[in-house]
Amino acid sequence: MKKVSFKLGEFFCGPGGIAIGAKKSKFSTDSSIYEIIPTWASDYDKDTCETYSRNIHNKKLIDSESFIFHKDVRELEVEKLPTCDGFAFGFPCNDFSIVGESKGLNGKFGPLYSYGVNYLKFHQPKWFVAENVSGLSSSNEGLAFKKIIKELIDSGYTLTTNLYKFEDYGVPQARHRLIIVGMHETLNMQFKVPAPTHKEKNLNCFDAITKPPINDTFHNHEFTRQSKSVVERLKYIKPGENAWSDDIPEKLRLNVKGAKLSNIYKRLDPNKPAYTVTGSGGGGTHMYHWSENRALTNRERARLQTFPDDHVFFGSKESVRKQVGMAVPPTGMQIIFEALLKTIAGSKYDSVKSSH
Repeated sequence: MKKVSFKLGEFFCGPGGIAIGAKKSKFSTDSSIYEIIPTWASDYDKDTCETYSRNIHNKKLIDSESFIFHKDVRELEVEKLPTCDGFAFGFPCNDFSIVGESKGLNGKFGPLYSYGVNYLKFHQPKWFVAENVSGLSSSNEGLAFKKIIKELIDSGYTLTTNLYKFEDYGVPQARHRLIIVGMHETLNMQFKVPAPTHKEKNLNCFDAITKPPINDTFHNHEFTRQSKSVVERLKYIKPGENAWSDDIPEKLRLNVKGAKLSNIYKRLDPNKPAYTVTGSGGGGTHMYHWSENRALTNRERARLQTFPDDHVFFGSKESVRKQVGMAVPPTGMQIIFEALLKTIAGSKYDSVKSSH
């Protein structure tokens, strides 16, 4: 059997969600095995780089010997970076998120996508995968999305853009992300959106967190010290409900207006996918267990993101929370990468119409 391997490079790599999905993706024909091998990556956060380096490359973070660049993307010299066959960049979503201020291209993080475009223009990899929040398509009254799409096309790529509801792709979490797959125009190939694998029956968070059970020997399973008032409040909140439950006594209610539909102190509904795992936020935003009066641990959140249990996150508890919440679910990415490999191999697969 002939191996057809594609070297993957990444900007904004995070703790390795995209890379795990890439490594796990495989496709075989009668004569060939198609695979993706993560070779180099970059991120501005040191803890994130260490998590990626140790789990993806099995190395400690030593800049001179590793394949990861711990730098702000604005400090990288694109022309000196390694070449690759496939390129991935989950460019920062802060300014495109509906949760944030939605500054779009006018924000601090919005323009960072352009560094990915610069890499594509200079190195011309065979394909790329770009990821962002669903709010990207409406940011700056839709102008930001149009600008980004035009620049990607002008870089020499045929695009397929789709809003993926990852709960329909085997992720036990309602996580909706815009994924752009670009095939270099010289390949004369059009990527098709893979059909959902779990649309008829989503995976629930109960099974994700409890099967198999997590115990004290697992990494990143530290519990949060809950204050007495939080524990008391949680006692009155039913699964799937939040801090505005009518069952909560007046003395335990929050003095906050206009947020009754939020996820503040919201318990998971064990029979449904979790609501979206986030990487930051104050009290009440840590995601809460359906029956125990506590926030989830980082390992439980990692389960909802479909990271394998042997994927160790490095850094403080809050740093790990951020890494997990900002990551791309490996299971969802594996399905996308396998569809990409099938596209390159000229093999048909079940697909659906693109949403954009």
